[in-house]
Amino acid sequence: MTDYGEEQRNELEALEAIYPDSFTVLSENPTSFTITVTSEAGENDEIQTTLKFTYSEKYPDEAPLYEIFSQENLEDNDVSGILKLLALQAEENLGMVMIFTLVTAVQEKLNEIVDQIKTRREEEKKRKEKEAEEAEKQLFHGTPVTIENFLSWKAKFDAELLEIKKKRMKEEEQAGKNKLSGKQLFETDHNLDTSDIQFLEDAGNNVEVDESLFQEMDDLELEDDEDDPDYNPADPESDLTD
Repeated sequence: MTDYGEEQRNELEALEAIYPDSFTVLSENPTSFTITVTSEAGENDEIQTTLKFTYSEKYPDEAPLYEIFSQENLEDNDVSGILKLLALQAEENLGMVMIFTLVTAVQEKLNEIVDQIKTRREEEKKRKEKEAEEAEKQLFHGTPVTIENFLSWKAKFDAELLEIKKKRMKEEEQAGKNKLSGKQLFETDHNLDTSDIQFLEDAGNNVEVDESLFQEMDDLELEDDEDDPDYNPADPESDLTD
């Protein structure tokens, strides 16, 4: 007769030795424990799940109860795949202690998921690089001109040009309204009436006449045009000599 209790205790001791850092007993009746499984990839691509197992009364002739206790970086479809894998492995290993086998299968599954993530990442990188190359080629060679895209471009160009003209006309109209005439400036600012005088005073332009320059004007012999017998006031050229 199989001693299920002894087989379960022996397996627990072995599991604790194999997984010293990730094995945790949750309860003894029924016996329940967790084992944390981590992928073998680098830190940036690491994924992790914690499996919870509970011994059934006749384990290992009966499959243990199992569930995903917690997980990191796993998508829903990955979780479903792991649960299906556990069900398949449990059925294939009935009659033998199987926790180590189940954990190993999950470990390999996590590694496969990591490889798939890396593959998708590389494919995405290549796709973006290809798109960038195509965009660069398109920029270098330009878009082939067709009747359709030319008409589309021209319609857009004409619309933009019309907007610019409207804006400029509006600005010029507004500037014309704001511009005052000379009369309006004097009517609105009375300081302009005396602005020239004030400017001369501020600049110190006081005109001084030197009277000494005119003292000897009487000594100058100025010819009187009236003494000229040929002088005709009506004919300015009559005083010119031949």
